[in-house]
Amino acid sequence: MAHVAIAGPFDFALTTERFRAFGIDRANVWHEGGLHRVVAGRELRIEAAPGGVDANPLDAGTEPVVHALVGLAFDLDGFRTWAAGDEVLATVVPHLAGFRPPLTPDPFEMLVGAITAQQVSLFSALAIRNRLIERFGEQVGEAWAFPARERIAAAGEEELFALGFSRRKAEYLVGLARSELDLHALADLPDDEVKASLVALRGLGEWTADWFLARHLARPHAWPWGDLALRKAVADLYRGLDVREARERFHPFENLSAHYLLLAQRVP
Repeated sequence: MAHVAIAGPFDFALTTERFRAFGIDRANVWHEGGLHRVVAGRELRIEAAPGGVDANPLDAGTEPVVHALVGLAFDLDGFRTWAAGDEVLATVVPHLAGFRPPLTPDPFEMLVGAITAQQVSLFSALAIRNRLIERFGEQVGEAWAFPARERIAAAGEEELFALGFSRRKAEYLVGLARSELDLHALADLPDDEVKASLVALRGLGEWTADWFLARHLARPHAWPWGDLALRKAVADLYRGLDVREARERFHPFENLSAHYLLLAQRVP
């Protein structure tokens, strides 16, 4: 095990809560107190340790994945100072002390997950996504490697339909996999260009693009206002405030605010 230092406060269990909240996630498996994920054919295990986490193996290939899964891209010190001036977050943030929003390390996996979650519960979406992983991925230890883009590009829409995807979503997924869009290159573009590139593809709307900015690229101003859970969180915690109007309230920490408000609803 090699150590990754993380400035406190840091709570590994709270940070990885999303990978357990809606059922077992085959690509990010919580097992015996650690998070398991497959990276380039190898099983990576991350577990809590004093002052951060321990990871095995930790090298040039796995370190960026560890950093993504423990949310090291976020400026939490600045956020905590700013949040102290908000009537709700001033209570929410200390209550969730140690939480760092985890990111989805791979852009294709992020978009497949977002498409899967369109207009269904997150419990149903995870079950369907797990079937996709088991059908086209590969198990390595406790976790499964998320299917490569090429595997989905070679699949037929009927195969995806048989796994529980609607015919429209099956079309979207195969279309995404076969598109010429370089998903990794999106990290070099500003927010508006990332969104324009994504929504140009069939089946990828603003909601999906916003979550891509928020949960893959960690863009600070991402505000997925179209998310039903975020709408409910804002309305419940801010006495009926409209989620679109709320965006300015949370500037310049829109993304972190969204993550903390969503978690506050699950961990009241």
